[in-house]
Amino acid sequence: MSAATNTAMTPFSIVDTASRERLTALVQEVLAEAKKQGATTAEAAVNISQGLSVSVRLGEVETVEHTRDKGLGLTVYVGQRTGSASTTDFGREALRDTVRAACAIARHTAEDDCSGLADPDRLAREIPDLDLHHPWNPGVDKAIELARECEAAARGVDKRITNSEGASLSTHEGLEVYGNTHGFLGAVAGSRHSLSVSVIAQDEAGMQRDYWYTSARDANTLDSPAMVGHLAANRTLKRLNARRLSTRQCPVLYEAPIASSLLSHFGGAIRGGALYRQASFLLDSLGKKVFADFVRIHEQPHLKGAMGSAAFDSEGVATAPRDLVRDGVLLGYVLDSYSARKLKMPTTGNAGGVHNLTIAPGPDDLAALLKRMDTGLFVTELIGFGVNTVTGDYSRGAAGFWVENGEIQYPVEEITIAGSLKEMFLHLAAVGSDVDLRGNIRTGSILIENMTLAGS
Repeated sequence: MSAATNTAMTPFSIVDTASRERLTALVQEVLAEAKKQGATTAEAAVNISQGLSVSVRLGEVETVEHTRDKGLGLTVYVGQRTGSASTTDFGREALRDTVRAACAIARHTAEDDCSGLADPDRLAREIPDLDLHHPWNPGVDKAIELARECEAAARGVDKRITNSEGASLSTHEGLEVYGNTHGFLGAVAGSRHSLSVSVIAQDEAGMQRDYWYTSARDANTLDSPAMVGHLAANRTLKRLNARRLSTRQCPVLYEAPIASSLLSHFGGAIRGGALYRQASFLLDSLGKKVFADFVRIHEQPHLKGAMGSAAFDSEGVATAPRDLVRDGVLLGYVLDSYSARKLKMPTTGNAGGVHNLTIAPGPDDLAALLKRMDTGLFVTELIGFGVNTVTGDYSRGAAGFWVENGEIQYPVEEITIAGSLKEMFLHLAAVGSDVDLRGNIRTGSILIENMTLAGS
């Protein structure tokens, strides 16, 4: 973060020793009450959070929102029957009523031999500090100032930036404590801060819009407002005078921020729920080649300060680094305890999702990938949702740039790219070194050998 973005203010945090102890005691109380009311086993999670979000447009404040939330969720198991209930009232009587409701639901549901807590031997024994919590309290005035600075930087780049969709700054922190009657009890505190801006450029050919954002757990590592504004403006200006393309077959290069969507589709296809319902195009693919030979996709749950890091999943199961794909071969699924039992496999510690899903980058930066593609489509925006993870059929609206001889020639819009995810994965040609680290999926730009481009 730039010096202008930082604040000398001592951050006020809702996460302290007292709040941890209070929430821990709350979970223990609810679990004890569940056993008292007849539950065979039970699990509970309680959380508190607070945040600030401001938005400005054309220099004027549009919204200021303070949030402060809390909640408790409880799941009880009466034999093989399951019931869940939740509350935002932490009073003793409300908690008893919540337990009573969950137990009543459980007694009226059908038995399911796959339900229940995670196996005790899979629960986390140690909970390392993954550096996920960095509270920040810029205050409303400072937050507005930073958002205005970001928007002003974008609007000041070029006179063709004629309008703005606004700039937003948000800061959030929270604490969650999870426990179950197998004796597991774990607390996780986390924070997330972001700054974004979207602007509109106009010339005689028409208008275009684009945006940029920065996001981090530690506000001191956010990009400066000026940098975010300049990137948003320059991206927008490059899209002016966009053309349409005729229908053709060509290579497609996904820019890193949207290449993550391809890994998201992959993750969805190997999730336990999709697999045991037989609703995935990667059904029965374990041990088979599903990507090009060089591809490695792995989870890195213990990266310090990363967005997807976690020492344990939402069932208390210990997480661990692992390869999902190595040498193009699918080695593992994404399973919680329920789906694992359905598939007669062990849980993979993915209740709640994947943790820093990463595709190993290659040596080429974006410029080198464009050279490698030679002639094709460089996609910087995807529009709509036309992906069927049951069949693998893929069709998305897109915008970006036409490339010839490894150089960007002109912007393009109003096109559709289509293919089969299974074939796209098998014909993945390269992964760039320009890795986007802002989210839970970490990837560089991705080059696909051949896709159908539908245009005019």
